[in-house]
Amino acid sequence: MSKKEIDPETASQIKKELAELRAQLENQKKSKKKAAKPKAEKKAAKPKAEKKAAKPKAEKKAAKPKAEKKAAKPKAEKKSAKPKAEKPKKLTKAQIAQAKKDAKAAKEKEEAEAKAAKEAAERTPEDDLEEQFSDEQIRNFQIEKMDMDKLTNKVCEIIAEFEDKGVLQSELWKKLKLNSRDGSRLALRLERRGLISREKILQKGRWTYKLIIEQAPIKLESLIDSPCLTCPVEQKCDFENAYPEPSPLHCQLIENWVAVEFKKKK
Repeated sequence: MSKKEIDPETASQIKKELAELRAQLENQKKSKKKAAKPKAEKKAAKPKAEKKAAKPKAEKKAAKPKAEKKAAKPKAEKKSAKPKAEKPKKLTKAQIAQAKKDAKAAKEKEEAEAKAAKEAAERTPEDDLEEQFSDEQIRNFQIEKMDMDKLTNKVCEIIAEFEDKGVLQSELWKKLKLNSRDGSRLALRLERRGLISREKILQKGRWTYKLIIEQAPIKLESLIDSPCLTCPVEQKCDFENAYPEPSPLHCQLIENWVAVEFKKKK
């Protein structure tokens, strides 16, 4: 078969139509690709978004116990801290008064116990004797085969020699050859009569008494040189007399005698 020849105009028109068709095909392919890409991206993006969204949930779930533990700690601390944080309740007037009363009673009890302990430590045999005998028994105390008046005068004379310094009763009993029991009762007897006083002192680690004279006995020797015994106007002498009548209140003889006696004592 012989080939038909195509005229140039028809050939160029066919080429143009082919070119247009190709261009349309390419445009369609491009549009299809563009439309396919977003769908693929969305499909690919969905798992990522899910994963991202899933992570916070997992973290939250994992974080819950921690948050609970943190929240639990303050509660435990608060429970243990409650007694410290609690403010003391205000006392009522009755409670305050009772507390003061109890404190006063406790103080008085403590002072009484301290006083009793001190008295027990300072206690002497004489204190025991003083409790054993009544005042009447002590005043009427007698030592067998002894003249109590002479003994009393002798004791007072010895104590008077020591004046205000006094003498230890143990030393006095040794001089008089008396035992401590009789000597202590004699000292109590003289104290009851107001002739001596007793002062408790600590001597060589032991408590004892020191005897001090209160009323010195009258000595006749002090009257021997008295001018009144040989005074010629002794019968007229009187305290109520006015000067120049004789009176002991303005007698020069008595003044001279007292001055001499005072020098002798010194």
